[in-house]
Amino acid sequence: MNDTPRVAPKSPSEALKPVAPPAPPPKVRRRRRSPFLSMLSGLFTIALVGAGVVGAGIAIVSNQSRAPGPLASDRTLIIPKESGLTEITELLQREGLIEHPLSFRVSAIMGGDWHKLQAGEYLFKARVSPQEILGIISSGKVVEHSITVPEGLTSEQIVERLRNNELLTGEIAQVPKEGSILPDTYRFPRGFSRKAILDRMARDQNVVLERIWARKPADLPIKTPQELVILASIVEKETGRADERPRVAGVFINRLNQKMRLQSDPTIVYGLVGGKGTLGRPIQRNEITQATPYNTYVISGLPPGPIANPGRAAMEAVVNHSRTKELYFVADGSGGHAFAETLEQHNRNVGRWRQIETTRSQQQGGKPPADSVDKVEPPAGPDNRTEAPATTQPAADNAGSAVAQPTGTVAGTRARAFDASEGTVRDPLLNKSFDLNSPKQVPQLKP
Repeated sequence: MNDTPRVAPKSPSEALKPVAPPAPPPKVRRRRRSPFLSMLSGLFTIALVGAGVVGAGIAIVSNQSRAPGPLASDRTLIIPKESGLTEITELLQREGLIEHPLSFRVSAIMGGDWHKLQAGEYLFKARVSPQEILGIISSGKVVEHSITVPEGLTSEQIVERLRNNELLTGEIAQVPKEGSILPDTYRFPRGFSRKAILDRMARDQNVVLERIWARKPADLPIKTPQELVILASIVEKETGRADERPRVAGVFINRLNQKMRLQSDPTIVYGLVGGKGTLGRPIQRNEITQATPYNTYVISGLPPGPIANPGRAAMEAVVNHSRTKELYFVADGSGGHAFAETLEQHNRNVGRWRQIETTRSQQQGGKPPADSVDKVEPPAGPDNRTEAPATTQPAADNAGSAVAQPTGTVAGTRARAFDASEGTVRDPLLNKSFDLNSPKQVPQLKP
């Protein structure tokens, strides 16, 4: 609206004359926009658009990384050493664990896991998500395998088992000393060193032996931890029954206390074959008296070293042995042994066992068991061998028990006792018909 005051005309004719238009307003000069501001405005716009795109991408990546994967069933996969993010992504896609490799790589970079990925063998559950796969590989929780080393194997036999295990790597330069490694079940990842397994066995043996030795009774006729391992190895080879170990150990402790020879069949075998562990056949008669450093039918006391690697239960049995007066044991029909305090009782047990074996042999057509190896067969006649001095009259042994005079021996001589024989043609593990500890199952002893 024009605010200029209107001038009243002086005459009608003047009023009819047009009024001159007002002067146009002055032009306003517009300032020129700064190029820098224009650039900033453009960049801001691009940033907003980019942020939207990135946000949408992150949402897509996040959803894809948490979504269940295509793996149909549980599976193990080995990630090779020196594999980077790209190689691992390609491997996972090739093996059908992921569907979106780009999303997997982005997720690994965003989460910071890309530099934590470790080689190894991993177990992936069915439908595992990419995010879970990253967590598993970056944690290094590889699949663990196990190897069980049974009690009573020699070091040479244990080393052979380790060498035959294809999951382990590396060479074993030297077989450990007998009795220096602990039989047990050991867990390890694929590619673990064989030497490292042996080192772990040796460490565990030292720890267990130290703890057991600290609890030994004062009257134990064992002077050093090494002697404990020696006796435990004999106990381990004599019986596989856990309930018999303390009793078998007690027999050997009693014999040591009375200066009697241990007369253990497994020491014959070890003296002949050493670390090989087995003859592969029954012990021959002439081998019983064959002089070796380990043959306890020939030497007095303990052999110079262990004859196997005993387990912790056998070592515990030595320090916690049964407190009995028993000096003998022979196989019975239940997979265990019949124990005796005197030679007379022992001979009766041997006689019953022979009758059991005769019956079983007849049932099997006279064929000996297929696994009749590394054992001494009981003699055909009465067991006349003893460590007690032979006289023409019954004599008292060192423990004060009456010992029957062996028939056919010369006064003043020492014959050898038949102890702890599980006689292979008389293998008790194959016989389930009789049990010498159960009177109802023991056959009548024929005169």
